[in-house]
Amino acid sequence: MSHSVPDLDAIGIKAEPDLADQFRREVADLLSRNNLNFPGAQPVSFSAKHLDELQKQDYYVCEKTDGIRCLMYFARGDPNSDAPEIHYLIDRKNDYRYVPGLHFPLPDDDSFQSYHVDTLVDGELVNDTYEDGTQQLKYLVFDCLVLDGQSLMHRTLDKRLAYFKVKVLEPYNRMYRKFPEEKAHRAFAVEDKSTQFSYGIEMMFREIIPKVKRIHGNDGLIFTCRSTPYRIGTDEHILKWKPPAENTIDFRMRLEFPELEPDTEDEAEGITQPFHDYDAVPICHIFVMLNAGEYRHFGEMYITSTEWEDMKALGVPLDDSIVECYKDENSRWRFHRIRDDKNDANHISTVEKVLESIEDRVTEDDLIRLAPVIKNAWKKRQAGAADDAKRARGPPPVNGNGVKRKFEE
Repeated sequence: MSHSVPDLDAIGIKAEPDLADQFRREVADLLSRNNLNFPGAQPVSFSAKHLDELQKQDYYVCEKTDGIRCLMYFARGDPNSDAPEIHYLIDRKNDYRYVPGLHFPLPDDDSFQSYHVDTLVDGELVNDTYEDGTQQLKYLVFDCLVLDGQSLMHRTLDKRLAYFKVKVLEPYNRMYRKFPEEKAHRAFAVEDKSTQFSYGIEMMFREIIPKVKRIHGNDGLIFTCRSTPYRIGTDEHILKWKPPAENTIDFRMRLEFPELEPDTEDEAEGITQPFHDYDAVPICHIFVMLNAGEYRHFGEMYITSTEWEDMKALGVPLDDSIVECYKDENSRWRFHRIRDDKNDANHISTVEKVLESIEDRVTEDDLIRLAPVIKNAWKKRQAGAADDAKRARGPPPVNGNGVKRKFEE
């Protein structure tokens, strides 16, 4: 079954530059930072060394959805207008899109008139496609950075998710249970993303991934450390695992068409200078980013004439575009898709990590085989933490007869 990636422009209204800049400053203030860049965390590619990392620390795992990564900002509107609460999706280009028809009431409000503001969550938009052909647009939340002006970034992942579920998702779901007819007016449904302990890898591969592949596609796993804070930018504790054949790199592609000398027919038509043959298959040069606006030639992307015709049929500008590529069995870079959701190619540091992942080739079987070891290490840490807590409480009190009284559990 094919899956369509959501079209952000069909979902929300893109903010004009001045308004978008205002919201970027608001979000930066919420996060106590000066930088106005995209405020999301970025994973690193999984490699063999991360097998040890999964044993050393508690990680959660979820499936890597084939959708569009976006943060959602619950902003303050005009309290005297029809829109006292407004919601914006923030894509990886750091563009802001206003999404009408969303409402998130506060807990314990049976009137459902209250609402969250100064809130920032992280997630992805997906198009769920069911067996009967019907579709449901969903926003799957996998983290919560700020809730009602209170930063949660320093809290552990399980606490961040618990705050979102109790404070935002439960009253949201309660509202739609009471007023199911209102579902027709929302731009998309909001859910939390299904997350498992890192040692539940076999269940992920055997049960969850086959199910989501049918509904909205899947291209791997995401492991997120439970104990580390949310980190904007590259986070070494968010690990992106893909099957070895699906590890990809985003390059900037520049096309070079062959140059032809005019023949007698060309000269008869007045063409006397060399010209480019735009009907031919071009050389696809691929570049990686060194710094903002600075690129280095990396190599060439191999394409067949059929693939070139398919690329042209996409109807989008190809020269100077961002292309996602994979390495085939002959070590050639091949076209996977156009990344029109990104402005830049991968940085050289990211490229090196992906190349390391390709070289290491951690397979599904490797992860499943390690699951019992990860579980034992997790349980051992858990038992150690319980012992530490017990020691911190000190010995049980002694009564007048010298007999220790048991603590009440």
